[in-house]
Amino acid sequence: MREYAIATIPADGIGPEVIAAGTTVLASLEKRLGDVKFNLENFEWGSDYYKKHGVMMPEDGLKQLRKFDAIYFGAVGAPDVPDHVTLWGLRLPICQGFDQYANVRPTKILPGITPPLRNCGPGDLDWVIVRENSEGEYSGNGGRTHRGLPEEVGTEVAIFTRVGVTRIMRYAFKLAQSRPRKLLTVVTKSNAQRHGMVMWDEIAAEVAQEFPDVTWDKMLVDAMTVRMTLNPKSLDTIVATNLHADILSDLAGALAGSLGVAPTANIDPERRFPSMFEPIHGSAFDITGKGIANPVATFWTAVQMLDHLGEADASARLMRAVEQVTGSGVLTPDVGGTSTTKDVTNAVVDAIYSSNV
Repeated sequence: MREYAIATIPADGIGPEVIAAGTTVLASLEKRLGDVKFNLENFEWGSDYYKKHGVMMPEDGLKQLRKFDAIYFGAVGAPDVPDHVTLWGLRLPICQGFDQYANVRPTKILPGITPPLRNCGPGDLDWVIVRENSEGEYSGNGGRTHRGLPEEVGTEVAIFTRVGVTRIMRYAFKLAQSRPRKLLTVVTKSNAQRHGMVMWDEIAAEVAQEFPDVTWDKMLVDAMTVRMTLNPKSLDTIVATNLHADILSDLAGALAGSLGVAPTANIDPERRFPSMFEPIHGSAFDITGKGIANPVATFWTAVQMLDHLGEADASARLMRAVEQVTGSGVLTPDVGGTSTTKDVTNAVVDAIYSSNV
């Protein structure tokens, strides 16, 4: 029996709803496979915890999480708590504290989902966006002076280090090398940002020499939005800075039909610390409690988590089940269906049990 310790942090908004769906599916995989066990421990951290204690998680939060094999995260953010408080109080301290420097966001059009792009269906858009997750524009470097005065100044300093850029570039090239097309697009804004972004371009060219079998090209981030929309088939693996990839991956999710189907893995490739897996969609307070949150992103996130844990069979079974369910038309409203979160979850569980593969 292979056992894994997984910390669940449902947090805010629809987070508890989709993480509950995800843990239900993990339990069904346990029963179907019979030789794997997921030992889950829940942490009630987030905005409600902040309102009671003044912090998003305890001071020793990272120490508590350190022992786990993986972290299954819901969403963070609440309408009555400032966004920078929620993000810097929970998600970013975990990502940065555990050096989860590779944020990996796969995107493809799932069967049964109609994307907004014309003449684009399953197989036509199949990308993986690699986001540098530890520095760049979200390094937290900067400050404010002369608060409240006319001469008030706020600085947000983007930090790019050679070690940080090199390791994410090498990760992206290796990922591109492992995919059938062996194609990588490096995204920067080096025409206007002539220091850090030019360094990105230069390091990309250096690392590319280690991967002669990978075809790569460069795009400015603004031009990349056009290419993603008008020529999606020309892209495969994409690497960009913390900010740029954050924006582009939301566009990617929308182009694939909905942020409700878009997953994320925050990975420490060296496996010194637990990696964290979360859906992209955020807390979505407009639909919280309505029972219609799309759990597909959370299931696909679990697929990434299972891959990271080395459970390839469980990962493949879950992804097949998800695609079978979406292909059969069991869809939540965000992708044109009428099904509830529970409907989709039950359908995926049934698909896992009924699979003979």
